[in-house]
Amino acid sequence: MVKGGVPKQLDLSVPDERERVLRILHAVAALPENVEDYSDILRRYPSPSGTYAKSQLLEAYRQLVAEGALVPRSDLERRLRGRPVRTISGVTPVAVLTEPYPCPGNCIFCPGQQDAPKSYLDGEPGVLRALQYGYDPFFQTAGRIKALTAIGHPVDKVELLILGGTWSCYPAEYQEWFLRRCFDAMNETESSTLQEALLQNEQAPHRNVGLVVETRPDFITPQALVTLRKNGVTKVQVGAQSLDDRVLLLNRRGHTLAQTQQAVSLLRLGGFKVVLHWMPNLLGATLDSDLADFARLWSDPALRPDEIKIYPTALVEGTALYDLWTAGEYAPYAEADLIELLVQCKMLVPPYCRINRLMRDIPASYIVAGTRKSNLRQVVQQALEARGLRCDCIRCREVRSSGAQELRGIAGTEIKTLMGHAANNGMRVEDVTYRTDTTVEHFLQVLTPEERLAGFLRLSLPDAPRTEIPVPEIRDAAMIREVHIYGPAQELGQRGWGEQHRGLGTQLLEIAADLAWKAGFRELAVIAAVGTRPYYRERGFVEGDLYPLRRL
Repeated sequence: MVKGGVPKQLDLSVPDERERVLRILHAVAALPENVEDYSDILRRYPSPSGTYAKSQLLEAYRQLVAEGALVPRSDLERRLRGRPVRTISGVTPVAVLTEPYPCPGNCIFCPGQQDAPKSYLDGEPGVLRALQYGYDPFFQTAGRIKALTAIGHPVDKVELLILGGTWSCYPAEYQEWFLRRCFDAMNETESSTLQEALLQNEQAPHRNVGLVVETRPDFITPQALVTLRKNGVTKVQVGAQSLDDRVLLLNRRGHTLAQTQQAVSLLRLGGFKVVLHWMPNLLGATLDSDLADFARLWSDPALRPDEIKIYPTALVEGTALYDLWTAGEYAPYAEADLIELLVQCKMLVPPYCRINRLMRDIPASYIVAGTRKSNLRQVVQQALEARGLRCDCIRCREVRSSGAQELRGIAGTEIKTLMGHAANNGMRVEDVTYRTDTTVEHFLQVLTPEERLAGFLRLSLPDAPRTEIPVPEIRDAAMIREVHIYGPAQELGQRGWGEQHRGLGTQLLEIAADLAWKAGFRELAVIAAVGTRPYYRERGFVEGDLYPLRRL
């Protein structure tokens, strides 16, 4: 079975199979409340073909409950779902890949395999799934939704990630077709145009709450932002790789730091969430220069991204960098040195940014030299903890599965005070304010009594001249670039133990509106994915051409 597929459904009409499954379910249900690992039970009752998958047991449990053979137990179903790592941030990510297509770049570190998009390898999990479906967008999206459903994740709120290289380079017709077919899969219905599919998604079974594409800095223009918004995009990943023009030139990256700065500024003024990719250990870089380069991400007002992916340069055969390595003109960092660099980098990240990755998902067999650790994030985290240090990035502070107890005591309560003041339930809102080259940013973070991040809102107040705002529709508006409430993803209308659907988002919107009014703005815009439009309409926003807007 290809990784990411759905295991075969169990046949409970077979007496031996049914008996084994019932024994497993009863044994798991009898575990103490704080025990999540039941691998010993699975080994005790193996299937004829090996160990049962959790998705098989979850489906069997549901079937037995429907038959009346088992009494429904929410605690048992939760255990069978496993740790909700993919959906703990409140939404379910679904990644699909575009088919291989020429890229204008000629980067020396980039592999160019025939069956994989530029910069990707045919052994990566995402590429394997895409190959399984022939890069068809409909079947990739539908297949991923089916696989996530099988292991118990709610899939009514989907963040769609379009990966596969430089999205902006693909023909406009391909982009529209690809997106339309992805939305058809989420809508579970056919459409004739992309705009029709976007409209249908407002009431679809799988609503899109975020749409992400990746591109190069030199492809971000004011007109490109308009096209991205028409297509429903809310977040853009930009391959900066380095902030040193000398390093960019040596690695034949094909763009400059100035183009990266302009791209980030334009995206921020357009309301987009900005994710930068950064690569240590490129040709011409040193440990010291990399640390200084990373520090500039936060000291330079034209940068200061919302999220970052750190991709240590992977030495792969068949690249120009590999040839330089064999000639003795390039050397990967020693693993201990790389870990130390990443420890220092993590200590520089401000609380408004999220570190999404510390390592590309490349199989170790492809990496010729340098670190091959797939758990590099965990190794770096352990190094931090051993020194008594703490990373303040969003990912390290957000409420995850361990935060369930924290949220049970505060869910459903109100935040009745202004930023920085403790509410009577122990929660508080802090306003982390910072300037960029064109805006004043307010990162409104909701903290639990244990200092965990329960949610946040990004409010952007442009202070650039009106003529610099790339979209005329929002030239007089303050901009909400993101609203995010943590806790395991809840189905629409469902109330669980987490903070979702408890009113935190609405309260943050009102705080943002008050801040915008006091700053002199009389209009508030939000960059909304199509599946979130009904949410914002209920809170006073009216659809514009590209953004929902609300008069203050």
